[in-house]
Amino acid sequence: MEISYIGEYLKNNHIITDKQLKRALETQKKGLEVGRRVRLGQLLVDMGYCTEEQVARALAHISGVPFISLNDLSIDKNAVGLLSAELAAQYQALPIRFNGQYLQVAMLNPSDVIAVDDLRILTGYDIEPVVIADSDLKAAIHNLSLSEVKGESNGRDEDYENIKSTAYSFLYGNSSMDVVDYDDMDIKQDMGSEKPAVQLANQIFVQAVHASASDIHIEPQEKDMRVRFRIDGVMQEAMRQPKEIHPSLVSRLKVMGNMDIAERRIPQDGRMSIKVDDKIIDVRVASLPTAYGEKLTMRLLERNSKLITLEELGFPKNQLGHYRDIIAFPYGFILVTGPTGSGKSTTLYSTLVELNSEDRNIITIEDPIERRLEGLNQIQVNTRAGMTFASGLRSILRSDPDIIMVGEIRDEETARIAVESALTGHLVLSTLHTNDAAGAVTRLNDMGIEPYLTASSLVGVVAQRLVRVLCPLCKSSYTLTRHEILNSVPDFPMGDDEDSINLYKPKGCLHCNYTGYKGRMGIFEVLRMTDEIEHLILNRGSAFEIKDRAIGCGMVPLRQDGLDKVRRGITSLEECLRVIV
Repeated sequence: MEISYIGEYLKNNHIITDKQLKRALETQKKGLEVGRRVRLGQLLVDMGYCTEEQVARALAHISGVPFISLNDLSIDKNAVGLLSAELAAQYQALPIRFNGQYLQVAMLNPSDVIAVDDLRILTGYDIEPVVIADSDLKAAIHNLSLSEVKGESNGRDEDYENIKSTAYSFLYGNSSMDVVDYDDMDIKQDMGSEKPAVQLANQIFVQAVHASASDIHIEPQEKDMRVRFRIDGVMQEAMRQPKEIHPSLVSRLKVMGNMDIAERRIPQDGRMSIKVDDKIIDVRVASLPTAYGEKLTMRLLERNSKLITLEELGFPKNQLGHYRDIIAFPYGFILVTGPTGSGKSTTLYSTLVELNSEDRNIITIEDPIERRLEGLNQIQVNTRAGMTFASGLRSILRSDPDIIMVGEIRDEETARIAVESALTGHLVLSTLHTNDAAGAVTRLNDMGIEPYLTASSLVGVVAQRLVRVLCPLCKSSYTLTRHEILNSVPDFPMGDDEDSINLYKPKGCLHCNYTGYKGRMGIFEVLRMTDEIEHLILNRGSAFEIKDRAIGCGMVPLRQDGLDKVRRGITSLEECLRVIV
């Protein structure tokens, strides 16, 4: 049923215009000419002309079957268990519940009578086709495939020798994974022709990339092996596998990372680049000997992902203006602070993109280079070759830079060179591990930088954290009285005339993998240098005194920015308090 019936129905019901339909059909035709088949309904959604639900309701009306929203019902596990993930992906269909003597099956094409007949034979039930949103169907099959890999689906014993890629072919197209750095390795996700360790390594990478994981943890346990992903800053178990495959899997990944497979007693570091579908992913690998074998941690960095703008990072409006005032200085020292994984590098990259122009020479020294930016001169730290932050920074100064970005201030030597560079007419940006903005000043003092150098060079400090954003499709509201909220969070921002407040909490749905959260956002505090703060620095004022003075000059503290995002329904109170004390 493709096909233009969907478009005609949407047009006749004034959901899309005739011009939009023609444009979509032209795009679809061009895709077919190069061998790329895209369903018209999906194309209309991708072009922003309508929603998935509108397309699904149109398909249901044309096919004469019910439309069901999975957010309004729970899937019956007994029904789902009648079909494996492989068959569900093959038929693009998933049993969701029983309706009397019928089995309701969500189908991508409910008019496929051959598929309906096959499903009746496979399940032993008469089939009642229904339509759900495409993303709901994909997410449901994805969750089924994950549960099978974990061995949780109706007791089916899925081991590593039977890992299948059919579900991924439906969910993500013809998913493939290549190692792109080495000529002698060309790995495709052909699960039938590779060894089990190769199959499992490929699936782990494909699954991690599609789940938008930032890290992969492969951990040997006493009786099995656990694989966990860090998604939106939180660890989530992806699968468990027999312990027997752990040594061969580790060897496979160490070979890919150009590491010594014979050495298992000491930690090692490696790196590789892989290609999953059309994405090139840089992978940093770290091995660590543990009681039950080597633990591998892999950091995934997408090379060509869209860079977030300063507006999208989450700066409060007035604080973004203050930050732009800081980076507009022709020279000076700017620090971005926070713990590991708080998004400091992303903020610096977004800043460099905004500052990048033909009349500026921008040079960076990083460990590692996380994003390759057009127009910048980026240097990779190589300690074995003697290229450290300090030595690299000295070399940069002989290359006539206007703006310098140092990946991290780790020692006194690097800090001193950076400060002196700022004093000699360069704009220097870097990161530092401190809990708040004011703490950066005292940290520089602890490193041995004289207060008069800090006061003269520093023009601003940004402290930040990352909080998970509530899933917009399933977040639920609740009400707290003034007494309840102020009793637990005394500094919560409430007006004097407010007796209660509506907040939001996570619920969980298919789109957020039942976590209640989807994506992350930054919370910030921006400290601008003023005459009073310079005076405090020169007199070795404490971090508390500097912070108090900065708040008096208009700085919004991290905690207040976080609580403001809670009040606006962006994140939950529990998530904010998890990240900020």
